[in-house]
Amino acid sequence: MAEFLFEIGLEEIPARMIASAEAELQQRVVAMLERERLVSAGVASKSFATPRRLAVWVAEVAERQQDITEELVGPSVKVAFKDGVPTPAAEAFAKKAGVAVSSLKTVTTPKGEYIAASSTKQGLDAADVIVSELPKELAAIYWAKNMYWRPGRPERFVRPVRWMAALLGAKPVKVSFGGYEAGSVTYGHRVLFGDEPIALKLPGEYEQTLEKSFVVADVAVRRHKIRKALDAVTRTVAEARWREDEDLVETVTQLTEWPSVIMGSFETEYLALPEEVLVTVMRDHQKYFAVEDKAGKLAPHFLAVLNTEADEAGLAVIRHGNERVLRARFNDARFFWEFDQRVSLADRVELLKNVTFQKDLGSYAAKTARVRKLASNLAGLVLQRKCELNPVALDEAVSLAKTDLTSELVKEFTELQGIVGGLYARAQGLSAAAADAIYDQYKPVSMEDSVPRTVEGAVLAMADKADTIAGMFGLGMEPTGSKDPFALRRAANGIVKVLAETTVALPLTLTEVAAAACGQNEALTGKVRGFLAERLEFYLREARGQAYDVVKAVLAAGADDVRDAVARAEAVTAVRGSDDFAAVSAAFRRMKNILAQAAEKSIAPGAHVEDALLAEASEKALAQRSSELAARVASLRAEKNYKAALESIATLRPQVDAFFDGVMVMVPEPEVRANRLALLTQVLGDFSGIADFSEIVTAG
Repeated sequence: MAEFLFEIGLEEIPARMIASAEAELQQRVVAMLERERLVSAGVASKSFATPRRLAVWVAEVAERQQDITEELVGPSVKVAFKDGVPTPAAEAFAKKAGVAVSSLKTVTTPKGEYIAASSTKQGLDAADVIVSELPKELAAIYWAKNMYWRPGRPERFVRPVRWMAALLGAKPVKVSFGGYEAGSVTYGHRVLFGDEPIALKLPGEYEQTLEKSFVVADVAVRRHKIRKALDAVTRTVAEARWREDEDLVETVTQLTEWPSVIMGSFETEYLALPEEVLVTVMRDHQKYFAVEDKAGKLAPHFLAVLNTEADEAGLAVIRHGNERVLRARFNDARFFWEFDQRVSLADRVELLKNVTFQKDLGSYAAKTARVRKLASNLAGLVLQRKCELNPVALDEAVSLAKTDLTSELVKEFTELQGIVGGLYARAQGLSAAAADAIYDQYKPVSMEDSVPRTVEGAVLAMADKADTIAGMFGLGMEPTGSKDPFALRRAANGIVKVLAETTVALPLTLTEVAAAACGQNEALTGKVRGFLAERLEFYLREARGQAYDVVKAVLAAGADDVRDAVARAEAVTAVRGSDDFAAVSAAFRRMKNILAQAAEKSIAPGAHVEDALLAEASEKALAQRSSELAARVASLRAEKNYKAALESIATLRPQVDAFFDGVMVMVPEPEVRANRLALLTQVLGDFSGIADFSEIVTAG
């Protein structure tokens, strides 16, 4: 056994692509070694990544494949031999098996006597297997974007290959890919170490060797080093802290090999600009961390993560350069902020006619008109159901929602669309309700993002997203497979999340949202409603962590009221661990199967349960107990006390168990059979309103 190391060196990989590629390379290398019988299942392995390299280390790799002996069965004896003489069929089979004809034997199978042979496949050296198979795994790694870089050569990769290293124990493995043959050398930090090759002696020394050449190859170690440095540098300012930003930490981790942190400052006059603008400039454009005081207010400092280290004089130069660049960006932002204020949002409405939303759906002015009508319809339903909403503020917000797309600040900082509109609305004296709705109109942009803070903002956000979905579906531009160029799944996820999580429950169903967006087009409404229901299923599984069978069971009983579906799923999860509930679920599945089999045979249940036809004590007990429970369960369901309702249903277990132990449903007598089928139908109907229990997976 020997350790194996593979490293591929590249030109700088885009930060957003590194983590998935690192994981995929590790998975592919280990799977390939398992497939080729070179490692056992669950072998220890570790991955490494920096902007210039991807690597994987695997423990205990066999230096040679084990031999495999296979029992091969060939043609029948009648075909293989004629009068005791081997035919060409026998000779061909012997050649294929790699044995002499005289070594063939006879085996008896259910189909008769056949010739057979024991064939031993010699194992190959691990190095030869890796040389043959690893390039295929490299070529199969998924990249969101890749490139050709050698004229006339077929390989594509995210960036041009610059070196490869592969060691099995102390021996190099000559893997070829991208015009390079792997050896036993790697390279350190481009600036701090230079282009001098570094000899690797053993796979297990990889991390330590690179660290001596100013490369932290382990992503987790690099991330921890950055966090510690951010903490340490921030402590140099009294009562300051860096603003936590997990995504930015991940980005700078993938942008560096030897990270260090410096603090810079900017003039306090820039703090007069909205905090959102300042943070966006620092975070999205410069990859700087914002610094705040103990009250959470922005301080006139920033933290920059460098991919180098320097003495004090060198750091001073770097700090000055970063401050100069940030100052220029802040000046641009301040100019655009002040310039945009010369034109009110109301005066920008006309300009939306010149901004295209989608070529077949028209301008943003046309979209605004559609969303105004859609939002008004939804608001009407909300108000009818006694939910507080300011229709005047909502209409004002919808009318002005997209006007910031014509502003210079949004043209420069596109990440701020919506936010800028909300800030301008406040600055121009619009109502707080309208300004907040405009500010939150794109929320949530992901499952991790928060929902709009107000009812007006929630209705605007849903109307905007629903209009986009309906418009694209109407043009036949539905998402397919992994392709979703217009982010319609994200929009639908947003609608579901808004309905599920707003502080004030919005009394709207998925059908109502879809119908408001699609108008009189019933076919389109059905498609959009189905799409939203799919995203509800996704939300319950991914955002709420509900088990697959629980989600299926709950949605089978109703998938229109999002909050109600969430509440029912949580209730089922809370009680599914009890033995009684599991037993009742299994029994309900059995009932459903019996009814399905009866339907296949065109055997119909009775219209209702006839007490006079209940002959067995156990069926009488089930009918009586289920009838008693039905009223209580219906009352608890009306109160949305689903957990108590499910616990009540679970008490039906003794009667259900006794029924199936002592009663045969599909008896020859048609009246008795129909009555028993009617009883099963009634039980399922009375108790399946919270969830279809037949979908719950139970032991056995």
